[in-house]
Amino acid sequence: MENVFRIAALSVFLMLFVVLFFFKEPRHVDEGEKASLQQVGRNFLTVLSNPRFMVFLLIFTGYWIVFWQEFIALPLYISAYIDPKADTARILATDPIVVICFTMIIGFLTKRMQAFHAIVLGTLITSLAWILLIVHPSVWMAVATLVVVAIGEIVQQPRYYDYISRLAPPGQQGTYMGFAFLPLGIGSFIAGPFSGWLMHHFGEELHRPAMVWWCVIAVGIATTLLLWIYDRVVKAETVDAK
Repeated sequence: MENVFRIAALSVFLMLFVVLFFFKEPRHVDEGEKASLQQVGRNFLTVLSNPRFMVFLLIFTGYWIVFWQEFIALPLYISAYIDPKADTARILATDPIVVICFTMIIGFLTKRMQAFHAIVLGTLITSLAWILLIVHPSVWMAVATLVVVAIGEIVQQPRYYDYISRLAPPGQQGTYMGFAFLPLGIGSFIAGPFSGWLMHHFGEELHRPAMVWWCVIAVGIATTLLLWIYDRVVKAETVDAK
């Protein structure tokens, strides 16, 4: 297992040199001069000083705190409270399989939905998915939960990047898209300790493991509500500005 990570790290390291020596950024004939390093730095600070954008990213961190529980809390929960012999690796494969198989279909069904509405809907679907595991804690219901989690992911993820790109001023799309990954990183750092505390407190101390998922759902619902409030406030400020 350790060799897998070594090979992955080596591959990424080698790709750095491939990009440095062989990649040339395409340019249009009428394109102006490329931005200097100083200009890139100014764009970076401009993004950090955009309160609407940064607040949105911080709120959306809640989605990733919920999402990462499928890789952190769920395997532990299955092994401790459902079936110690269950193959959690195969169970967790449900999410990527659903994403691969149904992205195009769900994308077609939601293509006319506004980008922000798709983000809110996807967050809500992923958050409520864990109710299935509470109602009937079993291996097959864990699989069903991951199917719903994946559907929420498919609904919001492409439209999330669409929304980010539209927020960016001309010429700063790359900088803004780079910041789009910030919630994912912050969410992963928070999700681990959060999951550990939930499993220890509700599982080992109170012997009420189902409360783990109620807390996860609460984070997701709170994120959905904050996104809805954010949308209303931003729209109101836009109308007032006009």
